[in-house]
Amino acid sequence: MMVRPFRRFLAAAAMGLALTAAGAEAKTFRFAFQGDYKSLDPYTLNESFTNGLHKAVYEGLVRRGPKLEIEPALAERWEVSEDGLRWRFYLRRGVKFHGGEDFTADDVIFSAQRVRTQGSNFLPIVPKDAKVVKVDDHTVDFLLTAPDAMLIAEWDNWPMMSKKWAEANNAVAPTPQAAETPSYAALNENGTGPFVVVSHQPGVKTVWRPNPNWWDSPRHNLTEVVFTPIGSDATRVAALLSGEVDWIDPVPLQDIQRVNASGIAEVMQGPELRTIFLGFDQNRDELRGASVKGRNPFKDARVRKAFYQAVDIAAIRDKVMRGLATPAALMISPLLFDRAGEFKRFPYDPEAAKKLLAEAGYPNGFEVVMDCPNDRYVNDERICQAVVGMLARIGVKVSLNAQPKAKYFAKAGQTGGYDTSFYLLGWTPSTLDSLNVLTQIMGCRDEKGNGGLTNYGNYCNPKVEALIGKIRAETDKKKRDDLIAEAYRVALVEDVGYIPLHQQALVWGVAKTVKLVQRADNQLILSWIRKE
Repeated sequence: MMVRPFRRFLAAAAMGLALTAAGAEAKTFRFAFQGDYKSLDPYTLNESFTNGLHKAVYEGLVRRGPKLEIEPALAERWEVSEDGLRWRFYLRRGVKFHGGEDFTADDVIFSAQRVRTQGSNFLPIVPKDAKVVKVDDHTVDFLLTAPDAMLIAEWDNWPMMSKKWAEANNAVAPTPQAAETPSYAALNENGTGPFVVVSHQPGVKTVWRPNPNWWDSPRHNLTEVVFTPIGSDATRVAALLSGEVDWIDPVPLQDIQRVNASGIAEVMQGPELRTIFLGFDQNRDELRGASVKGRNPFKDARVRKAFYQAVDIAAIRDKVMRGLATPAALMISPLLFDRAGEFKRFPYDPEAAKKLLAEAGYPNGFEVVMDCPNDRYVNDERICQAVVGMLARIGVKVSLNAQPKAKYFAKAGQTGGYDTSFYLLGWTPSTLDSLNVLTQIMGCRDEKGNGGLTNYGNYCNPKVEALIGKIRAETDKKKRDDLIAEAYRVALVEDVGYIPLHQQALVWGVAKTVKLVQRADNQLILSWIRKE
């Protein structure tokens, strides 16, 4: 069944008129983020802000609640066989997509195929060797080749799509991030969720209206939602304080006091689970954009450690982040791994860094290009600029390539062929567990992204791969934590595969007329918002 944009607009407009006619007070929630909401295709970009917006229209078999607890969603319940090789899901009956189609087992099977198709930014979310079998229209089995206790832990970010709609609109394959021409699924949606998209203009504005046929009971009281990207810090704050928007992210750290003193809005702060880190190309034989020819300096652990010890993390915390960051020794928040306290950062020591470079054969340093988003994380470009200055002190000349997140991910990520030599990235494990970090960030991959999809530099160590396999199957917590700690020791201490920087703080600006939930994974869930 085809759902054309104009028809959906008329339907949504009719909904709005019906609400007004019934006497409902208009409640429009307007919000702004520093980056864009580029594609409506829910498999295009695995990024927290985008995933949160997709949840307005698309839903998964499971979802996470305000405290990130797993709840039933399009699956009413599930059960696991004694050997852990079969997960059976009982689907919710009576659910319809926005286009009117019934949600059935065929849509689950199609979604499992689509999310594992090249172009998807969620390839590992369903094991590639898992079979998805229809038992009946409302029962689906996932058959695994090895037990996986964490199977559904990240399915909050795996939404179900309509098989009929995708086939009718040539949207069977996911929309690649680097696609020059937007696909139908990038500009239109057909989910089962609490809102429908009235209009979507990438880079300009997106508008939602409530779905009157949603299967669940709404927690929100909104009649309309409007998103506008505002890249300028000053303009974003001005929009909040003038009442033009009701929510912004992030609040520039230097403006926190001003927002709190305005009487109009306040800053919601809290710990975020995301870790900001630096990564290296450890795969190519010759480093792209570097002055060194015929070699890749980042294949040498001494060079990676030299970069690590050249980074003054205290200066980044105090001067760039104004104290709203917690220096990290691991690629995961200490809130998510009990043994995190055993690990310490390599000390800041520029002289030791110079000696390491000389030992590796680069006494005068070298030149390299650094890729960095400038509208994704709190002060991301400023962090990169600080790192550039710090590396200059040890003789390394860095050319900074800072650009909007859409261009950054399309270049450095899978669809861009991992075209990066040195980069800054942030990661929140959607499973809230170290296995996600190890598989996605530290797991070996091929050129198509099979394996560690977000392992941009292709760090790869067989010891870590073997440990990942053991961690996946281990159910005893102490034994599992021992294996996780060993994997981190190999990857981050022995290999210096990455440079963890910090966990940033959440800094949302919220109008005093708005009540919402601030999740620690930094996803804004529109269906939980109420406005006075």
